[in-house]
Amino acid sequence: MFMEKFLIYGGEKLFGNIKVDCAKNAYLPIMAASVMTEDEVVLKNMPNILDIQNMRKILEFLGAETKIDGVDLHIFGKNIKNSTISNNLSKNLRSSVFMLGPLLARFKKARVSYPGGCNIGLRPIDLHLKGLKELGAKVIESHGNICCDGSKMKSGTVILDYPSVGATENLMMASIFLPGVTKIYNPAKEPEIVDLQNFLNSMGASVCGAGSDEITITGVQKLSGTTYKPIPDRIVAGTLLIACAMCGGKVTLENVVPEHFLSLTDKLQKSGCKIVVSSDKITIESKGKPKSVEMVETLPYPGFPTDLQSQILAMQTISKGVCVVRENLFETRFRFAQELIKMGADIKLCGQTAFVCGVKELMGAEVFASDLRGGAALVLAGLCAKGHTTVHGVHHIDRGYSSFEKVLSALGAKITRESENL
Repeated sequence: MFMEKFLIYGGEKLFGNIKVDCAKNAYLPIMAASVMTEDEVVLKNMPNILDIQNMRKILEFLGAETKIDGVDLHIFGKNIKNSTISNNLSKNLRSSVFMLGPLLARFKKARVSYPGGCNIGLRPIDLHLKGLKELGAKVIESHGNICCDGSKMKSGTVILDYPSVGATENLMMASIFLPGVTKIYNPAKEPEIVDLQNFLNSMGASVCGAGSDEITITGVQKLSGTTYKPIPDRIVAGTLLIACAMCGGKVTLENVVPEHFLSLTDKLQKSGCKIVVSSDKITIESKGKPKSVEMVETLPYPGFPTDLQSQILAMQTISKGVCVVRENLFETRFRFAQELIKMGADIKLCGQTAFVCGVKELMGAEVFASDLRGGAALVLAGLCAKGHTTVHGVHHIDRGYSSFEKVLSALGAKITRESENL
């Protein structure tokens, strides 16, 4: 396997303007939903990241034709005949599970392997399967495969035990063609859920209530093609805001929806950063050492996102004071903390809680990324550390950040990408 690493020389402040890409976590389920029409779907501003490339491979394996025109992705689903996704494709992408709902909607059957992706915990898909069963799907799990028969599915009511983003999205898509009205109670409320609703409706679906406590889907007979631009990536935006908070400087992010990450900007303001917001821009200015925030606890939206927990924890390692970080979603998301400790961080772990005491400075070190967001956090730590830091496992970071080193370099960071000598 071709491997790469980041070489970072820390200590540079960050200045400049960056336009944020479309959201990975919105783009992937929308790509999956595109198989529910035989017409052409055009998705604007495709992020050039590994997860998107893997989803393209899945769509093409199913029989879709895809092409890139400039920065736009064209999907032609007319010739899709296959409703089975191979194990090799599923193991590389957690979001392969999003194909269950669309394939059941279009073909009344689907077969996928248990999905792969980041090693941050079990991330069971039992809520997906339970919800599909309540709509009448027959689900058989055998030898790592999930086989679904949707020939007897019908509209109904699903009450989620937990507001799972993936389960909510799968159930929305699986219900599109079911005659009558389907209701999902206690759904996830993330902006990506609202974006999927808007995309489906642009194709002729009848979905309402996304972002609230109840989503209603009224079945339609078919969907048409569409051209659509998914929402900006609030996690990438948040990562860059935290980078500036840690390194100091002044950064403006364009093409953002500031209300999508209010839980983060609240923490950054409490840490001493100055935040200026307009309709689609946000500017952060950081002078001096940030102050610790007392508590960070990951919660479903609009609470603090688990996908920013690693980055905010990295920030606390160089902040003045003590912070308690509580991870409520993924049981092994603190794995990267051991790498921060190599850099001089003072972190004590107790189950799903981390106690972080800010140190005067981090020291450059050789560290290893084992997941997407933890890898990004190690890069941020390297940017503000004294001396040189090498971050191995860049392929994890490439899953969600397009040319991360080029974006950071454009802001003044000293970071380069090099091939590994294996």
